[in-house]
Amino acid sequence: MEQVKLEAKTRKELGKEVVKRERVKGIIPAIVYRKGERSVPLFLDRKSMEKALRTSAGENALINLKIEDDEKAKSKTCIIKEIQHDPLSGNILHVDFNEISLTEEIKVNVPLASKGEAAGVKQEGGVLEHLLWEVQVECLPTDIPQKLEVDVSNLKIGDALFIKDISVPKGVKILNDPEVRIFAVEKPIEIKPEEVAAEAETAPTEPEVLKQKKPEEIAAEEAAKAAAKAKEKEKKE
Repeated sequence: MEQVKLEAKTRKELGKEVVKRERVKGIIPAIVYRKGERSVPLFLDRKSMEKALRTSAGENALINLKIEDDEKAKSKTCIIKEIQHDPLSGNILHVDFNEISLTEEIKVNVPLASKGEAAGVKQEGGVLEHLLWEVQVECLPTDIPQKLEVDVSNLKIGDALFIKDISVPKGVKILNDPEVRIFAVEKPIEIKPEEVAAEAETAPTEPEVLKQKKPEEIAAEEAAKAAAKAKEKEKKE
């Protein structure tokens, strides 16, 4: 498993205003959780973090985190626990790390990918359904696979593959239910012409858009009504 180097600084000042000020500079808050010890709040460069995520391992990369402070520099081996993104810009807002030991097994999620073209798609016009996108595995940090590929080339319409059909590298154990389906080939949904026509006939028509009157138009109408009432009153008098 690829290891990525990152540098960070201990976050000595806490609070929203401090974080807001640093984010303007391209610096994001982070925290390292350590088993049996106090967590360590940090600041790190956002672009460096984004670069680390662009490696082939993605969010499963092993992070060699060098923490600089006034006294000494410490290096920790970590994995990413959680990343918070801005919902509009997509920029990273905050990162949680877990400090790990390279000699102890950990649990991580690994993506699933298909390999080959299903016979039911190529020869029968079926549709390949990707039903599960990742599985949880347990292994040593150095044995974390980038992804698990599943050969779907023998699948015909009505066939499926299950978690128990996944081949995993030595030292890797899948923790999910082995009977869960991950890929299947199904018949395409046929839509008859008469059904399309019926839907078109029953579709609701667009509501009429009423033109809103301008303030001056409303004032003119009110003035005309008032004049008419005054004239009618004069006749009665």
